[in-house]
Amino acid sequence: MATDGEAFRAVMAQWPSGVVIVTTGGGGRWHGMTASAFSSVSLDPPMVLVCLARGTRTHDLVSGHGAFAVSILGKDQAVLGSRFAGPDADRFSGAAWQAGRTGSPVLADAVGWLDCRVAHAYPGGDHTIFVGTVLAAATPRQVPPVLFHSRAWSQLADPLPERISVADTGLVAVLRARGFAGGRVAALARGLRCAGVRVRVFDGYGDALRAGDLDPATASGLVVQAGQVADVVAAGAGVVEFRAYEAGAETGVLVGAARRAGLTVVARLPDAFATGGERRVVAEVARLAALGCDEIALEEGRSPATPLRLRKLLQEAATVAGGAALRVALRERHGIGLVNALVAMKSGVWRFDATLGGVDGALPAEDVLFLAGELEVTSTADRAALVAGAAELERSWGSVLPGRTYRFADQAH
Repeated sequence: MATDGEAFRAVMAQWPSGVVIVTTGGGGRWHGMTASAFSSVSLDPPMVLVCLARGTRTHDLVSGHGAFAVSILGKDQAVLGSRFAGPDADRFSGAAWQAGRTGSPVLADAVGWLDCRVAHAYPGGDHTIFVGTVLAAATPRQVPPVLFHSRAWSQLADPLPERISVADTGLVAVLRARGFAGGRVAALARGLRCAGVRVRVFDGYGDALRAGDLDPATASGLVVQAGQVADVVAAGAGVVEFRAYEAGAETGVLVGAARRAGLTVVARLPDAFATGGERRVVAEVARLAALGCDEIALEEGRSPATPLRLRKLLQEAATVAGGAALRVALRERHGIGLVNALVAMKSGVWRFDATLGGVDGALPAEDVLFLAGELEVTSTADRAALVAGAAELERSWGSVLPGRTYRFADQAH
């Protein structure tokens, strides 16, 4: 059965693709067009291909100039893609373009761009397949790409993680500050650890709760200097935490000591979501990952983590984190805490620092697990045990806890 052009178009429209702008500097001026027929060809040497319709101006200029550039569009640049697919107007106005090595323009704030010299040109029906050797490349921004599917602009959906884990980083310190008896503190901490929650058993200043017969991976210690790594080991904890800015020049020594002791290393970046501090945080994530940290925790401090700021920072940090896993320590502010937790999950984060009942202003651990349950995301922690722990804590706390969901456990499955 013969296939006409319209049927072929309809079928190919079901194949989602990224969107690029192919440009050239031929003819003494810039020109370009939107395309989706783009692919990598070779890694060594780096080569890509674009398919351009014969008879178009871009095709003729690339053929004559012998060079082209490809700029990959982000999800917020669909308007630019539409402009380069439309009437031949001043397509380059209103965006940051710069000349590449070949003279072809590249989009300075693209998701990525490639500047290429034509190596081969093959006939392909009513198109020409231009294969280019990549001379220069860059990834200026880390945002999801724009997609073209079924003849419409779209973007990637954010998948949820299969599971989440929770660490309690505040309960022990708060209970001690309120004068709770040591036995009571130890019992609550043990209950959380038995429920699958990692608990910070000391913060480098007070006596450590002994890990006892439980898995060392469920206990952590926050240290302020490399010499205290031995205290974490002596307490039977399997995880060492430190604040990167406090450790300063001693960071490498601390990480090395923890690694030699066989501990999981967690670096913490306080007030990570402060306005204007994104570049510093991303650079620090890259440095800590290079030093060998297993996890890097981004803490919400005095500067609130808004959903958009959280999303942007997590996307950028993920690109430089390498083998280090990102965690977030969020706070509850006017109900936005759980919104931020959802944004974090949809940004690829599944490790959360929280506090039972939210008694220190952090996001309540049982609320994070409630959200996960509503999203059908499993957890390494037993929420029912946390709810029971929060209810028990409330009886001796003297007032209702900040947590939102432990008081209606029957409805929160």
